[in-house]
Amino acid sequence: MAEHFESRMLIDGKLVDGQAGTFVNINPATEEVIGEVADASPADMGRAIDAARRAFDDTDWSGDHAFRQRCLRQLQEALEAEREELREELIAEVGCPRAITHGPQLDAPLFDALNYPAQLIDDYPWETSLGDAFVSVTGANTTRKVWREPVGVVGAIVPWNFPFEVTIHKIGQALATGNTVVLKPAQDTPFNATRLGRLIAEHTDIPAGVVNVVTAADPLIGEELTLSPKVDMISFTGSTAVGKRIMEKGAATMKRLFLELGGKSATIVLEDADFALGCMMGIAPCMHAGQGCANPTRLLLPRSRYDEGVAILQGIYQGVTPGDPQDPATLCGPVISARQRERIRGYIAQGIAEGARMLVGGVEPPDGRERGFFVRPTLFVDVDNSMTIAQEEIFGPVLAVIPYDDEDDAVRIANDSAYGLAGNVMSGSLDHALAVAKRLRAGFLGINGAAGYGADTPFGGYKASGVGRQNGIAGFDQYTEIKSVAYPAVSEARRSRAEAGPSNQPAV
Repeated sequence: MAEHFESRMLIDGKLVDGQAGTFVNINPATEEVIGEVADASPADMGRAIDAARRAFDDTDWSGDHAFRQRCLRQLQEALEAEREELREELIAEVGCPRAITHGPQLDAPLFDALNYPAQLIDDYPWETSLGDAFVSVTGANTTRKVWREPVGVVGAIVPWNFPFEVTIHKIGQALATGNTVVLKPAQDTPFNATRLGRLIAEHTDIPAGVVNVVTAADPLIGEELTLSPKVDMISFTGSTAVGKRIMEKGAATMKRLFLELGGKSATIVLEDADFALGCMMGIAPCMHAGQGCANPTRLLLPRSRYDEGVAILQGIYQGVTPGDPQDPATLCGPVISARQRERIRGYIAQGIAEGARMLVGGVEPPDGRERGFFVRPTLFVDVDNSMTIAQEEIFGPVLAVIPYDDEDDAVRIANDSAYGLAGNVMSGSLDHALAVAKRLRAGFLGINGAAGYGADTPFGGYKASGVGRQNGIAGFDQYTEIKSVAYPAVSEARRSRAEAGPSNQPAV
């Protein structure tokens, strides 16, 4: 399959090699080299930024709504035509289980990440009237409008855990609103992005420079986007530490920011919940080896039913075996790299050292998985919320089970976090669950196992989980600037004559 991978970057409408040579892309399940990809130099990134700037400033891309809509639909068609190749590519470079590609890794975003913003081009309030008003400053009646216009050049920086899903949502909304884009994929998962670049170049009418794809082994190449005064906005999904650096470095040029960052989400299983269903939520950190920012990695159980819940969870975790991501039955595949594997093992060792009780898992390699970056799904119980494994984002298959005294205690524990990305509430009563959800400081909440995923649903977090929202009207809004316009009010009679055009009657 290696011959199907695209090794070149897309810069200013052309598929090009990198001035720094190439770097290898590793399959995390086998540790084998999948292929090589262009390695950009700072000069390559500079050319991409210049191309995006020219495309925004010197073409009519930002103002031609119908053309943008047509281009997005061309890209949708091109992606659909290579869906299965893209699926295999994601399994190979991300290590994501095949089953998850039929959901959030591929099929779910492919369904609406471009279609939704393409339709929104027609439905969005690009111009809003505030009506006429007497303005005392000028002493005149004034007509007032609010226009929505694109921000300009967007630097889109994407993580490795759900690379296509994040990329296509960023691209869809940024392009639909009339911006140009420089995309910097994670160095661990470049091929889905270079494929996107090739499809844009070969199968769409998107003008040169409107989308640029820059791959690099050095993650600091992406920092050029944050530093450049030619880039108006950074759209970043990734760790909170990197998000803080982007916010700091971008301050010099007053960058507009969308930052979707880390999480330490909690599931509260209330005393009146279906406990079997509630505890099944504890399997979430095993999906894709826990590499999801919204994964609920803390599970809160009432002391009155704590032993019951722990027994259910122990049975669940004993039944999860890390496996080949190519196998449709696999839930927990590898983590992305050896570095990430060692980081997760360090957290497991720290949990043991701080006194949490480990019932399942550990730091040893899973049986039969000597090759590949696999980690044992690990279940900790009797966790105090002040412990490191309850406070820091591990990004691996590790669950912390925390007992609580009463409902107020559960809400306090769930909110006792630097993060506020997501959470879940499980209850036998919908009204009860909703009442508790209103008390949680998080941006994305699921009730009784439901998930509100979709291109029309704003996603993002409170506190250290980020700034802004991806998707929905809120996401569309953040790729626009607001321009207020005022001009002398025109009477209805004069407005009607103006709209009718010049009169053919002879002057008197």
